[in-house]
Amino acid sequence: MGIWTLKFKNLLNFFLQSSCPICQRPASGEFCPSCTSQLHSCHLQNPTICQQPLPVFAWGAYGGMLKRAIALMKYENHPEIARPLGEWLGEAWMLNLPQINCQPVVVPIPLHPHKLKQRGYNQALLIAESFCDTTNLKLKPNGLERVRETKAQYGLTVSERQKNLAEAFYLGRDFRYPTDTPVLIIDDIYTTGATARSAVQLLHEHNVPVYGLVTVATTIKGR
Repeated sequence: MGIWTLKFKNLLNFFLQSSCPICQRPASGEFCPSCTSQLHSCHLQNPTICQQPLPVFAWGAYGGMLKRAIALMKYENHPEIARPLGEWLGEAWMLNLPQINCQPVVVPIPLHPHKLKQRGYNQALLIAESFCDTTNLKLKPNGLERVRETKAQYGLTVSERQKNLAEAFYLGRDFRYPTDTPVLIIDDIYTTGATARSAVQLLHEHNVPVYGLVTVATTIKGR
């Protein structure tokens, strides 16, 4: 291969590289090496957290680069960020696979139709799709419906969050028939647990068993 042909090929490869959605530098994958390293520094060594009303399995601590990535995914039109986050969450789940007798089905936390129209996608569903591709668990994308539009949870107290989410969910068409298969709820962030509690309460009212919650990030006390 001639020197000019090689230089042209290298230049072409440079321009064909995608940009890291976090720092805008060239990236051969979803993120550049620097941002990937910073994201993995948020990864929890022990992803299983005992919380009420259900066990929580979280990939990382909500802060730093992971917090930035989630914000970009949700509010700055970067749905592609959901794919690697869901994949990492799935890999962590497989490495720490809980001992359960049956395979749960995965149900993402839904958005209200008005918010879904504004954003154009539900980040929890995109994460769930990638998570299920990695774990081979079955996805129930319409297990829950959001029937009441709520305020943003950020900045609300625990009691305000609970009131905000009261009767926000409805059982979706994926559970039109009774089921004994446990549900694994999936969301992007777990903070006070108000969203999860509201979803679990609704599922339990319809005799749908809930195994737990998996989430990309959770708040950690002291951080």
